[in-house]
Amino acid sequence: MSRTPEDVNKLTESTYKNVMEQFNPSLRNLVNLGKSYEKAVTAMTFAGKAYFDALSKIGENAAISPVSREMGVVLMEISEVHKKVQLELEESFKRFHRELITELEKKTDMDIKYMNATFKRYQSEHKLKQDFLDKSQADLKKLRRKSQGKHSSKYELKENECMETILSRQTDMQRFIAEGCKEALLEEKRRFCFLVDKHCAFTNQLTAFHDKAKEMLTVKLPSWQDKCTDATRVPDTVISMIEGLRTPVTVSALLHFFFSPQTNSGSIVPPPAPSLKAHTSPLASMFSQDVPKIPISSEQYSDQDSLDGNGLSRSASVSSGMDVVKKTRVQTIFPHTAGNNETLLSFDDGDIITLLIQEERDGWLYGELEHTGQRGWFPSSYCRAYKDSVITNRFNYQYYYSALAFNPFSAITMPVFLIRGGNPFATVKLRPTFTNDRSAPNI
Repeated sequence: MSRTPEDVNKLTESTYKNVMEQFNPSLRNLVNLGKSYEKAVTAMTFAGKAYFDALSKIGENAAISPVSREMGVVLMEISEVHKKVQLELEESFKRFHRELITELEKKTDMDIKYMNATFKRYQSEHKLKQDFLDKSQADLKKLRRKSQGKHSSKYELKENECMETILSRQTDMQRFIAEGCKEALLEEKRRFCFLVDKHCAFTNQLTAFHDKAKEMLTVKLPSWQDKCTDATRVPDTVISMIEGLRTPVTVSALLHFFFSPQTNSGSIVPPPAPSLKAHTSPLASMFSQDVPKIPISSEQYSDQDSLDGNGLSRSASVSSGMDVVKKTRVQTIFPHTAGNNETLLSFDDGDIITLLIQEERDGWLYGELEHTGQRGWFPSSYCRAYKDSVITNRFNYQYYYSALAFNPFSAITMPVFLIRGGNPFATVKLRPTFTNDRSAPNI
């Protein structure tokens, strides 16, 4: 179906208007959205870097463990590979910005001016040609009115010349409209082709990125999965270390391991004592200095005259699961100020201090102030022995529970109070005793 020149002209104008009013504004919006896309990807890669840095930290912590060391190495490798993937993604979007967004923005600004000028030129040329054609047609009408009179043959030649001019101008107008329409449609297509071409290049970039990312991940993935398939597998080095602990033991040896005071790791590690010798108070001679200088042994408090059937004293059998430590307490007789030295202890006269280290070092003692809990060194001449001492009984639960975490002695029946956490004295059997007190009944 052929179209009239007027229809073709309308198509040409609508094509130019579509590019100027629809395509270019959409292209500008696409540029803005592309910049937002870049920002979103940048934020994603930044968050991804933070995430995999944190994962790597967890892997470093796991690498310290003798059992989970392999998992820690795997976590660090996963983090490293994913960070490389993130870097590749950043490079892809740098090219996206450079080769697509920047080009679109530049082309859009130039195209708005170009299309406006092209459309105006087409309209002006079309109007000029149309005016010439209208003028020729008006001249022909005048000649025909004149040729209707007496001298019709006189205007016949002019009328033929005018007809040829009109035909020539009509042909020129049709050619101009056809070429203008073709040019307008090609301008529109060039813009869409440019857009498609740029996004095909971007698609190739993403394809290359995904192929490279797939290659980096698939090379490592089987080994990662292989190392985490069996969570119960223990490295051979750890097994050999544990097997060294599987030695035959008796119940008494097990109880001694759990409850002997030597296994307690709660020993006091004080700061270094002051280098200068402690100041001796001039009034110290007024008070008796009976502060013990050596540790008090727990053997001094054992009941030697009451033995059980195995030759153990009663106090030893009672305290088999306890740490019996007698801590000496002293009472201050002069106030003491530590000043700027954080290792010294400040106190007022009359305060009670529990000695944490029994030995005196160059006139200094180390203890804990009872009402504040502060610890530090203080001159031994500033205190005297306090009558009452504190006996602390500490049950070694930490060794019991650490042993339960890996129990090489599963065949040994543990005492009930160890399993249930009840009264540690429930299994102690007291020997029958008699009293000479006549008011008391015989047991």
